[in-house]
Amino acid sequence: MGTAAVHLLLLLGLLHAGPGGEGRKGWRRRGPAVRERGEAAAAAAAESFPLDFTAVEGNMDSFMAQVKSLAQSLYPCSAQALPHDLRLHLLHNASVTCNDGSPAGYYLKESKGSRRWLLFLEGGWYCFNRENCDTRYDTMRRLMSSREWPATRVGTGILSSQPEENPHWWNANMVFIPYCSSDVWSGASSKSEKSEYAFMGALIIQEVIKELVGKGLSTAKVLLLAGSSAGGTGVLLNVDRVAEQLEEMGYQGIQVRGLADSGWFLDNKQYRRTDCIDTITCAPTEAIRRGIRYWNGIVPKRCKLQFKEGEEWNCFFGYKIYPTLRCPVFVVQWLFDEAQLTVDNVHLTGQPVQEGQWLYIQNLGRELRNTLKDVTASFAPACLSHEIITRNHWTDIQVKGTSLPRALHCWDRSLHESNKNGKAPLKGCPIHLIDSCPWPHCNPSCPTIRDQFTGQEMNVIQFLMHMGFDVQKMAQQQGLEPSKLLGMLSSGN
Repeated sequence: MGTAAVHLLLLLGLLHAGPGGEGRKGWRRRGPAVRERGEAAAAAAAESFPLDFTAVEGNMDSFMAQVKSLAQSLYPCSAQALPHDLRLHLLHNASVTCNDGSPAGYYLKESKGSRRWLLFLEGGWYCFNRENCDTRYDTMRRLMSSREWPATRVGTGILSSQPEENPHWWNANMVFIPYCSSDVWSGASSKSEKSEYAFMGALIIQEVIKELVGKGLSTAKVLLLAGSSAGGTGVLLNVDRVAEQLEEMGYQGIQVRGLADSGWFLDNKQYRRTDCIDTITCAPTEAIRRGIRYWNGIVPKRCKLQFKEGEEWNCFFGYKIYPTLRCPVFVVQWLFDEAQLTVDNVHLTGQPVQEGQWLYIQNLGRELRNTLKDVTASFAPACLSHEIITRNHWTDIQVKGTSLPRALHCWDRSLHESNKNGKAPLKGCPIHLIDSCPWPHCNPSCPTIRDQFTGQEMNVIQFLMHMGFDVQKMAQQQGLEPSKLLGMLSSGN
């Protein structure tokens, strides 16, 4: 065996040895050391996922550069030919379609030997009547038809095959399901003479599951159904149904879990009420009321039973459906979600906000925080943004010193431990992470904000001033000197 091969094995051995070794202490930059149990390590190996990157989180870029360099020197041809692209597969069952009748489909990147599957539901709003669906078809046809879908896609964020971008799920089997049903993944009606459009979101998911069983899903240990925005709401609506479908097909051993990103909307009162004319101005409760009838939308039975007939729209709101779910779900939600503010008619157009808007925004954060208090696994940064898990910068955001990939890894481990011996979540490995600071972007790890007109980056103080933040008044309310408040904002406290 060559010297390079020995070096590579030594490096990988360091990772696999577990975080207790003396030689690993210098690799950690933040967070307490977490002691892996032998059973957890064995279970990880059984899932073809032997590497625990937690111990090198602080120096991941440098470490992975070394591993890649050594791997390429050993296997130069195979290293260049690694299939990082997800490839398009149109459904064999041509009766399950996008809005315009073109076949629905999915993008797949297989990872031979891995028993972990990640299925991602794309987001992209919705339409709820003929007029705004026609407009959507004219302006956003990709979200209603498969006719112009590319043959491949590159996975990013949690769909990335790069360990430095996706430290804990990089070698899973990846499936990206494009959103082309405009129904928040709930519809079950085909195109007909009476209906210009098909709405088959729920059926598309079921059909994809059927096809994937023949491509290796049948041997899976874990299936993570993830999604962002409308896809995040789609996770809440479909995760139990996917578990039930697999059980009925005879695959009771697959652990089905959900990851809902930016799909936990509130049915709160709008800042300024407007008529329900289009998707953007219509209050979410009214839009879903109309939509569920137009789509022939279906919701989980356990949630449906909680409400009167005709009130099924309640199940589209996370805090109402979550208590009825059987599958474990991890909720990722910005406390100041841009899509929520949009449907609430709070438009941050570059002009300083009025005091009423500012109070409304702060109250929104409080309301959202309250709905998450009983959610076992959650990650809620106090940022003004929308969607995160497929963004390249998803590893940068932290809540209370813990990154989102780290929190998801802790969640994986806690589920394994609880399934095995009923233990509580592991110490030093938090899974309930909600910012407590009260203003948008008071978390210093929030994504960069740019001035809409100049394109220049703004720091927290500039952003808050831009929004009409009154330092003197707020300091007085908090019982602080203005200079102290500014210092706290600058440091993110």
